Amino acid sequence: MSSGFRVGTGFDAHRLAPGRPLMLGGVAVPHDRGLVGHSDGDCLLHAVCDALLGAVAAGDLGEHFPSSDPRWRGAPSLTFVAEVRRLLADRGFVIENVDATVVAEEPRLAPHLAAFRASLAEALGLEAGRVSVKAKSSDGLGAIGRGEGIAAQAVALVSSRRETRA
Repeated sequence: MSSGFRVGTGFDAHRLAPGRPLMLGGVAVPHDRGLVGHSDGDCLLHAVCDALLGAVAAGDLGEHFPSSDPRWRGAPSLTFVAEVRRLLADRGFVIENVDATVVAEEPRLAPHLAAFRASLAEALGLEAGRVSVKAKSSDGLGAIGRGEGIAAQAVALVSSRRETRA
């Protein structure tokens, strides 16, 4: 494998529904609705996993954790992060940094950004300075603007040279 840097992007969106906990970045966010998904629906972690998998040309979340597989029903998305980390390590890659944006009209996410960042940094085995999580609204535009769901996008930089972690 040649040494160097690789970039991947990820995106995920889920609708909100009553009767489910709202999980974002591995953090339980107080809200009257949660994200619908085969797993816990954590679109922030799903976007990050897709970005990491994309960076190493290893497919996407659905390939590795298909919703047709009952063992992933209700699974915490932190499990996916751990498995993706292992896959990257097995292929000789190191995660350099991750930048993610969550788009939601509600609930207000700014008070939770530090917790998202800390949870994501821990799950990825990175210092907090290598992880960024931002929150945006869509100012009432579209399904997310109507509060029907939450979306996230992420960019990840990985390296196949371990000495770049200095």
